[in-house]
Amino acid sequence: METLVERPPLAKRLKRFLRYLLVRAALAIVSRLPLGFARWLGAGFGRFAFAVAGGERRKALKSLARAFPEKSDAQRHELARASFRHLGMAAFEVGATAAMDRQLERLVRWEARDRGVLEAALARGKGVVFVSGHVGNWELLARRVARAGYPSQSIAKETTDPRLTTLVERFRAQGGVRSIWRGQEGAARAMLRALKSGEILGLLIDQDTKVQSVFVPFFGELAATPRAAADLALRTGAAVVVGFCQREGDGYHLWMEEVPWQASGDREADAVTLTAALSLSIEAAIRRAPEQWVWMHQRWKTRPSPAR
Repeated sequence: METLVERPPLAKRLKRFLRYLLVRAALAIVSRLPLGFARWLGAGFGRFAFAVAGGERRKALKSLARAFPEKSDAQRHELARASFRHLGMAAFEVGATAAMDRQLERLVRWEARDRGVLEAALARGKGVVFVSGHVGNWELLARRVARAGYPSQSIAKETTDPRLTTLVERFRAQGGVRSIWRGQEGAARAMLRALKSGEILGLLIDQDTKVQSVFVPFFGELAATPRAAADLALRTGAAVVVGFCQREGDGYHLWMEEVPWQASGDREADAVTLTAALSLSIEAAIRRAPEQWVWMHQRWKTRPSPAR
């Protein structure tokens, strides 16, 4: 018997189509801009968004109050404003694809010591589970590594609009990063195959999403954190590396470090321990430059079940 797929209401389909057209038009304009001008426009867009997007601004301020209770209201307000500005700049930098790709090696500084961390992990032949977060410019991080010749795949969530998903997939593929879309048929096998082939498998684990998660500390408070990175490493024996591409002046600094782990025989406890260590590394990166994280995300939305 054929299963009927329910289509979204007409109004929602129209909204998605208009959003797609808007994104396509914006990319068509921004993709040809000089990088400096694109960055300037992005900063202005971020400031504008902070002024008009009241709901997102309030979410950011609420998150900052939980993470930095010792800061004053004025300090947290300025951090939130700087976060919107940074995200606008990062988005427009990525959008200026032609100029960005021509200057990628100069734009993203990747020192020999940090490259050595990745190469040593890859040399073990079991692949690398590469963990990062929505810190700095994560799209440039993946692009810089892949265009340097390291085989890379990333796990990502599909957007609500398949046309936008295709745009994202095409952008990443142009930079040498292949996408594994979470939830699609065969995704789990593709992840294991990538590691078995000795490739880099990238995951972002700093958001509260509808995936299998464990509760580990984040800024002193338990937060639901995706466990896939830890589970993959424990199952395959892959090395685990964390890395971040954080803004420095008009460019970025890409740095990496390996997170050692050892199996105890208790797979569940090991997954929690490793996930906690990875979350701590992400928190440390955010603390170095708190204006470069997505504070409008509701990181502590899911709460642990009350103990009985």
